[in-house]
This record gives sequence, C-alpha cells and structure tokens, in this order.
Amino acid sequence: MRIQADRMQGLASAIFTQVDDMRKTEEAAGRDIITLSIGSPDMAPAPHIIDTLIEASRDITNYGYTLSRGTSDFLRAVANWYQEKFGVVLNPETEIHSLMGSQDGLAHLGLCVVNPGDIVLVPDPGYPIFSAGPLVAGAELYRMPLKRENGYLPDLDAIDESVLCRAKFMIINYPNNPLAAVAPREFFAKVVALAHKYQFLVVHDFAYSELVFDGYRPDSFLSVPGAKDIGIEMHSLSKTYNMAGCRVAFAVGNAEVIAMLGRLKSNFDYGVFYPIQKAAVAALSGPQDCVRETAAAYQRRRDIIVDGFNEMGWKVDKPLASMYIWAPVPTKQTSFEFITDLIKRAGVAVVPGVAFGEHGEGYIRIALVQPENRLKEAVERIKKCLG
Repeated sequence: MRIQADRMQGLASAIFTQVDDMRKTEEAAGRDIITLSIGSPDMAPAPHIIDTLIEASRDITNYGYTLSRGTSDFLRAVANWYQEKFGVVLNPETEIHSLMGSQDGLAHLGLCVVNPGDIVLVPDPGYPIFSAGPLVAGAELYRMPLKRENGYLPDLDAIDESVLCRAKFMIINYPNNPLAAVAPREFFAKVVALAHKYQFLVVHDFAYSELVFDGYRPDSFLSVPGAKDIGIEMHSLSKTYNMAGCRVAFAVGNAEVIAMLGRLKSNFDYGVFYPIQKAAVAALSGPQDCVRETAAAYQRRRDIIVDGFNEMGWKVDKPLASMYIWAPVPTKQTSFEFITDLIKRAGVAVVPGVAFGEHGEGYIRIALVQPENRLKEAVERIKKCLG
C-alpha cells in the first residue's frame, strides 16, 4: 500500500536505526557491547523523588485525567525553581505549561506557529526533533552550521536578510546536544536583538542547564532583557533529575506562545500523570544535592573519556556541560565507517556525527551513560582498536 504521507520523509534517521541494529547483531552473536550511543541516563532519581512517586501512585484519586497545563503545585514549583536558579520571574498562570518531555513541546510547537513554506532556522548539527517538528508542520528549513572555529555558535551575520524576513522561528540549544558546547550571554543578547528586528520567535532548548562542570553556570536565555517578548525556553527533568522515563518537562516564557501550545495540546492529549507531576514537584522543590551529585558523576565520566583519548593521541576537547563528548574522527574514515569499526572491533557503540546533520560529518558523539569502570574499559578497547 502507498499510504505514507509526504511529511514522513526525513523522520526517524535511518542512521540511528542502523547503529542500533549493528549493536543488536553483535550482542546476538554473544559479544559484550558497551553502549554509549543513546543518551538515556543510567542513574536513578533521588530517593525522595521515588518515594513521592510511590506514595502518590497508591492514592486511587490520582488516576483520572489531568489538565494539560499542569497542576497548580507543579506550575508554582517551576516558577520558584526558575527564579531561584536563573533570576527569571514567571507567571505560573500564563507563562508555564507542562510537557511530556521537552521533545513533546518541540514536536508540537511547529504546528502552532508554522504555515507551509515558512522558514525555520535550525542548528546543524542538531538534535533530530529540531528539524523533524518543523518539517511535519510544513516548514522550509534553513540550517545554521555550527562549526568548531566559531565555538559551535551559528554565525548570525551570515544569514541572508531575505531568510530572516521569512523566518518564523529559530531553535537554539545551549548547553548543546550533540556538541556539548556552551554559549555566552552576549550571543543570547545578539539573538534577542535579531529576533526583535525581524519579529521571529526564538525557542531555546535548555535541557542540560544543570549538567555543568568546573564551576561553570549557564544563563537562561530568558534572563536577557527582551527575551520573553520573542522567546520561550524548554526544560526537562529527564537529565537533571534522572527522570527520563517519566516524560515530564515544561515550556516557559512568552505568554502568547504558551497559550497557543496549550490550546493545541488540549486537543491532542491530556496532561502528565498526577503522581509524576507530584514527583516533579518533589524534584524541583526538594533538596538539590542529587543534582550536584549527578553533575559531579558526569564530570568524572567526562574526564575518563577525554583524558583517556588524549593520552592515546586522540585530541578531544573537554566540555563544560552536558552528558556528551563530541570527538573528531581520528582516522581517514567517514563517521559512519569509523563507528562501524568501533562496534565490530572494539565492542563500543557510539553515534556518527552525520546522524545530527551534514555538518556533523567528521565527528562522533559519545554519551556518558555507563558507570566509570565501563568507560575505562571502553577507553582500553578503543586504544587497542586504534593501535
């Protein structure tokens, strides 16, 4: 049957499927594969978060439909967390909306604001949903190259004015996935000025704000004066609190955009399960030692990989944030050829940079989602493979 809609083209990168299929094939043959490909946290939520979820799950009144926007407790917890962390004041009634993961919000946003043929500015390399959401909405993508020589920031001056005049929104993401790059406040200020001039929306994916190292602290995009007039920010509890499977996140910022997102979602789905919202409140409002401990664990893991690679002569930058390492391919192979060799010869699965866009070619992404002993083993396996 010829039933697939045109909008399905370009969705669900075949590269990710191929990598996972190779991993499964090797494991089926009895090989031990150290999986550093999918960015799924291997650490558990803090005990007080789990206890809250268990207790709320026992309450039989918590199994009904929930409001899409979020409970009042959840919305207040988000507002308080944002003000304490970033000095950003949010109105819980109009400037916050719950999400079933930030990917949910990024997927739905295009349907709220894009008409077919509108331009959406997306990073390249970039997380796949940055492109997939707008494409489903019928957008024309303008890919902003993120290059090492520019600090992995888009060259805003290089974007033609004709593109900016047609742009509906721009997606940015710092700390970045897959690049593990960070952005200075001056860059955000320049984005805000550009968006005001050409009247497009800015969407900042801020999911890795708390996975930061060496004393670094990122700014919220919304903390820049004027940002709330033209922008929203999305944050997820998946990485910060190790709640990836709970599917709970939030969009904050411009009230008009938040209202549109809410109207669309109220027609598409219901809200996040009550016990999960209660667990999210416990996470956001409770002790934050768990967040610092998670970040410290990722910093140790980062050091194992980066120091280990550099010792073998594979020069890799040490990132200030995220749960990823973005490393140049150390051979003359393509990124896909190189990761294929790693899986088959070293028993280590990572993602080729080309999976994140044309400008990702020549790099690989390593997710720090295994315990320290497994990462040390991965370094030793790769050393033997490259030797």
